[in-house]
Amino acid sequence: MGQGQAKATKPKPNATRHQEQRGDLPLPTKSGTEEAAARVTRGAPAAMDTFYLSHGSPTLSIDQTIPARRFFESWLPARVAGNQTPRAILVVSAHWETATPAVNVIRGSNDTIYDFYGFPKPMYQLKYPAPGAPDLALRTKSLLENAGFGPVQEDRSRGLDHGAWVPLMLMYPDANIPVCQLSVQTDRDGTYHYNLGRALAPLREDGVLILGSGSAVHNLRKMGPSGSPVPQWAAEFDTWLKDSLLSGRYEDVKRYEEKAPHAKVAHPWPDHFYPLHVALGAAGDESKAELIHSSWTNASLSYASYRFTTTKD
Repeated sequence: MGQGQAKATKPKPNATRHQEQRGDLPLPTKSGTEEAAARVTRGAPAAMDTFYLSHGSPTLSIDQTIPARRFFESWLPARVAGNQTPRAILVVSAHWETATPAVNVIRGSNDTIYDFYGFPKPMYQLKYPAPGAPDLALRTKSLLENAGFGPVQEDRSRGLDHGAWVPLMLMYPDANIPVCQLSVQTDRDGTYHYNLGRALAPLREDGVLILGSGSAVHNLRKMGPSGSPVPQWAAEFDTWLKDSLLSGRYEDVKRYEEKAPHAKVAHPWPDHFYPLHVALGAAGDESKAELIHSSWTNASLSYASYRFTTTKD
């Protein structure tokens, strides 16, 4: 186990793989219990920015040498998400694919899903028991169904996959903020996921931190040894993404399959890219993108991560 992970504990045996009201959302406490998710507070916090985070390899959880690890560990000290503590976190993870949208409705603590195989044993001893966010899950369902994205399924047993808990254990190590996950639909396209994100925009006014978790470049078959030079195809796609986002060419990003160089090589399967569209859509058409981290491992695995700030509501 790496340094700075005192909050990680051994999992329960046989951890499973899968397990509207507008009102305010739960205010997190230090207890990490169901009460944290059930407590409702009043007030009108400032709208949260949204983020696309490249979580890269599951070994980010224990490998101190991965450059992106320092970025995630600096999340709280550097106040990357601002001074406001999120009331709850909605994670759109590349590692939950369903035919129609689904949310996990957990009353109590989220289980930790070990959805990876053949990795070092210490990784299977980590646990991120963040409280579930059932109120957020049901509000998310309501917003999506009202926007025509129904039916939205409720999964009452699924915990947090590594696209959620690996970055969160570094960003919010106390595991005291309620967390809900939303699935992606890999048979749809970028525009669909962008519009899905737009439907979720009101959550930002409720103090919800919306995180898209994937990888800016993700092709497992093209990965190489750490320290290898970044291949040209990966660098060109990564640069195209940065230039497109920072210049506001969001239509191109939605249609990346036809607009981006080497799109099918950079993302042979779209699961790790669609969370970006959701986060971007939740910030809106008038949002401003900012590159907040950039690094590589395994030659072609990009950890490029972005903040989206709404400039006009």
